[in-house]
Amino acid sequence: MVKVGIAGAAGRMGRALLTAAQGRPDLAVTAALEAPGHPALAQDAGVLAGIGALGVPLTADVGAALARCAVLIEFTRPEPTLAHLAVCRDQGRAMVIGTTGLDDAQRDEIAAAAREIPIVFAPNMSIGVNLTLKLLETAARVLGDSVDIEIVEAHHRHKVDAPSGTALRMGEVIAQTLGRDLRQCAVYGREGQTGARARDTIGFATVRAGDIIGDHTVLFAGEGERLEITHRATSRENFAQGALRAAAWLAGRAPGLYDMGDVLGL
Repeated sequence: MVKVGIAGAAGRMGRALLTAAQGRPDLAVTAALEAPGHPALAQDAGVLAGIGALGVPLTADVGAALARCAVLIEFTRPEPTLAHLAVCRDQGRAMVIGTTGLDDAQRDEIAAAAREIPIVFAPNMSIGVNLTLKLLETAARVLGDSVDIEIVEAHHRHKVDAPSGTALRMGEVIAQTLGRDLRQCAVYGREGQTGARARDTIGFATVRAGDIIGDHTVLFAGEGERLEITHRATSRENFAQGALRAAAWLAGRAPGLYDMGDVLGL
């Protein structure tokens, strides 16, 4: 049985992970982290998630929490993620990282740590999303430069980064397949007299509203026809199940930087 710690355990994703972990014979939640000063500190994580007492109190002591687990699942923000990464690296603990909004330097820190500990790093842990990435790779390879490509994503009003990490990963997969550099070809929103669209760009549009869990649509628009590939999340359970599957998969792995394609054998 793999002992798992959950960072941000009192948040929406943390509670979803606690709930999804119930009944899994291969995993046990043995640590729950929250930020210093959080009002839920010292409460039982299971009670907070509405699943009954687990005997796992929320703590802000990262070192003590990691001493009780083998894998830390991280869906927080960039700054705490990097702080937790440093302690995991020091203690030799594996990580599953689903945090988005990381800049290039922070991604480099994760890659450097992966030379010493095993890490699954993916902006979206959903099995469906990761199958979608394979479909996008195929579509980009077949359609090539004959279409205009636009990525539209929608999330709840509380999401703080845009475009979503999933949308950016979709853009990266398409750009890599087409031999482009997303940093050079991405267009983030349009306003005013923009002129005609350049065929070699990849457009992004962002919606933030209500309680939308996560919708992503990629349009491949050519002359006379349009292909749309869409994934819609209707609950956070699919992200949680994917992250727990990644945590179980990491057990006993060699140090390295893995993604959900590795976990799913894609």
